[in-house]
Amino acid sequence: MSNTLVAENLRLRTQLVDLLEQARRNQQIMRRHQMFDLKFVGAGSFQELVESIFDTLKESSELDVITLSLIDADYGIRRILADLRINPSDFPNLLFIQSEADFGELQGHLQKPVLGRYTEQRHGSMFPPRIAMPASAAIVPLIRNNKLIGTLNFGSFHETRFAPNMATDFIEHQSSIIAICIENVVNNERLKHIGLTDPLTGINNRRYLEQRLLEEIGRTRRQGYPLSCMYIDVDHFKQINDKVGHQAGDEVLREVAARIKAELRLSDALGRFGGEEFVVVLIDAELAAAHSVAERIRTSIADKALTLGMGTKLNVTVSIGVATLGTPDRSERVETIAKQFIAKADQALYWAKSGGRNKVVSAD
Repeated sequence: MSNTLVAENLRLRTQLVDLLEQARRNQQIMRRHQMFDLKFVGAGSFQELVESIFDTLKESSELDVITLSLIDADYGIRRILADLRINPSDFPNLLFIQSEADFGELQGHLQKPVLGRYTEQRHGSMFPPRIAMPASAAIVPLIRNNKLIGTLNFGSFHETRFAPNMATDFIEHQSSIIAICIENVVNNERLKHIGLTDPLTGINNRRYLEQRLLEEIGRTRRQGYPLSCMYIDVDHFKQINDKVGHQAGDEVLREVAARIKAELRLSDALGRFGGEEFVVVLIDAELAAAHSVAERIRTSIADKALTLGMGTKLNVTVSIGVATLGTPDRSERVETIAKQFIAKADQALYWAKSGGRNKVVSAD
């Protein structure tokens, strides 16, 4: 055999070994990503899925930074997360935007992944200042039922990592799985939320509020911040039902709930306690601040007539009792403290109604 044939044979053997090694590595990568896909699909909650995206996906894809942008025009997702005590601020790489217009230059170009060098003008909204700035980025659309629900944003400190001519089959596969998983966990969180929601008014129900109050009292014990409670009752509600009917009475409750909610922070908790009664738990609020919020609520309802179906105008007022919880006694059961706290606000409400209604009264 000539030296030329020997050298060619050796070269082919070396290539074959390299190809086999590459195939082995590709198989390992494929298996690893299949495991990660299963992890995403198996996520039972929004929090678990987001943690998997930011930790597992970042590690498996050897990325320097990942952010997730979700379109949440009506604050629906954020309200559900707040009600379920999931704090979006715990996930700085999770971004909520109002509409596709917030993607700036990329609006209308997110049917497929957009890859290239990072520029502030094009990518700044996906990688805000609090997050490390990449040198190149891949903006991967998350699409469900032909609708853009957000983007998965990959960043690398290497300028050539995401080149415009790079194949995107793999990241498109990942994004399709993640889009399905996001839709799934959001729907699951909505189902949890429904179980804690009053079907008439759309706000929280008594069960949720009682659970939340126990949590906040426990947190107040540990952290020492003040907790306030408002007990709200619609004045002369029986007369309203007798005058305009029960269906219109339901409209009154829905509108009153909406006006109360409009004066609260996302961190506060509002629930329908039963009938025409509502309870609000104000987090980190002294008595004076809680009284001020209660007065705003009273005014927002009393100063503007409610418009019911068929254009009927109705003047409605509410009475409000306010109480504040100091540092709870650690020797006393949380359930007992919660019961006494609600009773204290209820007593203040009784004084407000006895004093002529359409009043705010604070318990000393």
